[in-house]
Parts: sequence; C-alpha cells; structure tokens
Amino acid sequence: ALLYDGFTFSAVSWIEALGFCGLGETRDWLDGGRRIGLDGDLPVNPDGGLKSFGHPVGASGLRMMFEAWLQLRREAPPERRIGTLGERNLALTHNLGGYPGEMVSFVSILGSEPSS
Repeated sequence: ALLYDGFTFSAVSWIEALGFCGLGETRDWLDGGRRIGLDGDLPVNPDGGLKSFGHPVGASGLRMMFEAWLQLRREAPPERRIGTLGERNLALTHNLGGYPGEMVSFVSILGSEPSS
C-alpha cells in the first residue's frame, strides 16, 4: 500500500480510513503483531513515502503509481523491495490534494495478473 503521508499522522489515519483496521485501532492493530515494513503483513510506503521524495505536489500520485508498477514487476531497487512480493499480486495507492473545500482523493488498485 502506498498511502498519502504528506503529514506525520497521515499514513496511520489512512490505514484506518481504508479499512485495514477499525477507526482508532491502529495502535492495537500494530501492537497485536501486524507489521507495515517491507516484510510485513501490509507493507506501507516501501519507498519511504511522499516526504522521502520531497512530496512533489502535483506529481505525488504519479510517482506512487510508478512505485506500485516497479513493485508489481519486481523491479524496485533491493533496498525497498517488498520481501513477500511473491505472495502478492495487488497494490493499492491513495493520494489526495487540493485546497480546503476543493479536495480530491483517489484510491487505485493495481494488479500484476490479468483479471477474468
């Protein structure tokens, strides 16, 4: 999952909002053994997130889609390659942008296998 993390709390709030756990339950979810690192149950932002790329406003979503594409093709650099990728064939990207009252949010589900 590549989640919008333009602010410190953002990735955690999107884990809840996207239904990976209940609202207000992220801490218990993680304390219960769920892992979000490269070898985790739900790898989140394996590329380091938006801030690691300087949060390129206007290009953040495209950069996230590119990372998902690299991961699904098993072409991400070794230092950010998801360790459990052979067990996975879907990626999720989430991004948002705009101004108060004019926000746009999108979620994309990408796959490495053709759907039937």
